[in-house]
Parts: sequence; structure tokens; C-alpha cells
Amino acid sequence: MAHSTPYTIFFAGAVSVVCGVLVASAAVALKPMQDANKVLDQRKQVISVAGVACAETAADPAAINACYEGNIREVVIDLKTGEPAPDINPEEFDMRRAFKDETSVEAPQNAAKVLRLPKHAKFFQVVDGETVKTLILPIQGYGLWSVLYGFLALDADADTIKGITFYEHGETPGLGGEVDNPKWKAQWPGRDAYNEQWEPAIKVIKGSAGPPAEAPHSVDGLSGATITSNGVTNLVQFWLGENGFGPYLSKFREGRS
Repeated sequence: MAHSTPYTIFFAGAVSVVCGVLVASAAVALKPMQDANKVLDQRKQVISVAGVACAETAADPAAINACYEGNIREVVIDLKTGEPAPDINPEEFDMRRAFKDETSVEAPQNAAKVLRLPKHAKFFQVVDGETVKTLILPIQGYGLWSVLYGFLALDADADTIKGITFYEHGETPGLGGEVDNPKWKAQWPGRDAYNEQWEPAIKVIKGSAGPPAEAPHSVDGLSGATITSNGVTNLVQFWLGENGFGPYLSKFREGRS
């Protein structure tokens, strides 16, 4: 039996509305789970680059959370001054969102192509009681195709690198995507982030760099991925510098944070 045109339009509209309601309801219902998974993944990345012993066996959510909460302290600072921001709850502070909120400012022109800077920034300390053993800094910047998001771990001297990881990017698999390769990431520990004048000096070079004792400021380049390699250099140096965590790290080395 053929239906009239108004009936067909009404029926199609009703189906669209019902489907839209179902999709929206599913998105709302799943959001808490998605948010929890994002937090869990970040915690997993942090304990991994922190090098804490429990990270090697923390496979399920309960173990990951226990390892994180037993070793990691979250800290929020005023990025420009490096001073603590005691009125901000670190657990509620969203670093990614801070880049877009009304307190963020346009970043100075930079090779990492960081466009905006938040007023406040969150990073992580690996602690043993009240003793800070490691500093873990969020880092981001542009590679070839995408913004790379990761973490850089520094020893308590705020200079010696203990590790690096990237948890989100869109670089080419097998080329720039090799930033995920454990063998490449294993070249970073033991290198120096700064030179003798406390200027960011760590860089990814073209070719082989050699061991840290021979090349304290250089890391092997990614084969066939010069632009991504340069991007990693640029973003790491940016966040170690005066527009990134440089002011805080300077105070930390002086024993004031």
C-alpha cells in the first residue's frame, strides 16, 4: 500500500528523532566511563615513564591506580612564574582544556608550533615520602602530520632525562610513528636536557648519536622521518624553556619548589 508524501516525511522525521535521542542517550551514559578510561590511560603513561617498579606489573585498573597513587603527586603551577597554584585542585584540573579556556594566551612564535599557553599547568612528581625523585612534564608540539602529546621525565637534578613517551599522535606508522618504538625511547635516559648555561640542549639528530657519555645532548634520529625528529626536538626544547616549565625547573633546582 502506497503512503502519502506527508506520511512518508513524518515517518522519516520520527525515525530520525528517535535515533538521535538514542545516540545522545548512549553518549551521555558512556561519558563517565570514557572519562575514567582517559584518566586511567594517563596514569598508566605517567607511571610507565616514571620508571617506578610497580609499573611493570600494573596491568589491571586497580593495580594501575594503586601504583599511581602510591608514587605520584600531581602539582599545578602558574606556568609563567613557576610558582605553585594552591587554590587549584590538581585532580580536577584538565591540562588539555586549559589550553583553550579564557585564561590562556597566545604563545610567542615558536618552532614547536604551540599556538596558545595556559595560565596554569599540571605536571607530576614521583615521590618517596616528601622527597621528590623524578619530575614528569607534559609535552606537546607539531610533528609532520599531527600534534604529538607525551611526557618527559627528569631526574631530581631537573636535568638528567629518565624517560620519554608519546601517548597520542598521528605520525606515519613505521616512520614518524617510531616515536612509539621502545628501542628509540630507550635512548633517552641518561642524556642531559640542558647545557652548562641551563639552556635547553637535548635534540634528535640525523643519524646515530652514540651513548649518553659520548653525546649527552643528542638522540638518534628517526630513520626517514626528519620532520618528525625535528618536531620532537622543537617541542621538548620549548617545554624545557622559558615559555614552558623553565621557570619552575629553575626554582626547583634552587630548592624553592
